[in-house]
Amino acid sequence: MDWNDLRHFLALSRTGSVRAAGASLGVSHSTVLRRVQSLETELGTRLFDRSRDGFALTLAGHEMVTTAEAMEAQVAELARSLSGRDERFAGPVMLTCCDVYISDLLIRELTPFLEEFPEIELGISNDSRSYDLSKREADVAIRILARGSSPPEHLIGRRLAPVTVCSYVARAHENRDPKVDESRARWVAFDDRSFLTEILKGSCYSQLPQWGSVSSLPLAVQATRAGLGICKLPTYVGEMEHSLRRLDPPELIHVADLWLLSHTDLRDNARLRETRRRIVSAFEGHMSVFDGTHPCGA
Repeated sequence: MDWNDLRHFLALSRTGSVRAAGASLGVSHSTVLRRVQSLETELGTRLFDRSRDGFALTLAGHEMVTTAEAMEAQVAELARSLSGRDERFAGPVMLTCCDVYISDLLIRELTPFLEEFPEIELGISNDSRSYDLSKREADVAIRILARGSSPPEHLIGRRLAPVTVCSYVARAHENRDPKVDESRARWVAFDDRSFLTEILKGSCYSQLPQWGSVSSLPLAVQATRAGLGICKLPTYVGEMEHSLRRLDPPELIHVADLWLLSHTDLRDNARLRETRRRIVSAFEGHMSVFDGTHPCGA
């Protein structure tokens, strides 16, 4: 049984679409179909029912998933084990960051390291979704975890910095500052309004209304910069936006922590070990931006 056929089978079973499966594997949809048909021919059974809505697993297909996923886990474990012994400062490093502000910081700070070791090739993404580090979807992840929580035991975890939020207003729209004109002051709200409601408890600005909804930090910055309201932002975001300034008082609140995560099997991989070390150093060099103790505009 060809492992590549099984990979394509699993991708199709998870997406239900040959195009989506192909995109996840970086191949054409025709390759997915050919591989799955090859597996069905070899097994002498149909694994999917085809319809206008996509591909649905048959009973045999459901049984096949269990076997294929077990093989997938074994192959991933073997790959991690071999990669974990790699002592070369060469090869790919897949890094996923929780947002564009963190990736921007790391690209700047890691550039000298990547110039020092030109055979290391960095792949980087901004995506807050949960990557499966066991399957090498990423080698290193920067993620936000709730205060007091710890990463899973199968991962190497290092707390990098606090996520400290602060109140910001646009310099070009001072009338949004409640101390300038309280009648025009309001909060730009995120999609989940419960977060803002919670952190505003005890705030001297808790009486201000929440307005609108934004789904990301860049959108929150854009809305605040445009004068649509004031906003609670992580200091590592707000202090990098020179069009914004802190309200007075800024009401700093430590809400979560940024963590560096990687799989334990890759602990001794030379290029990943050095990448992790450089990431830690980058955060240490900018700690005042993360804990809010040194405003950039101060």
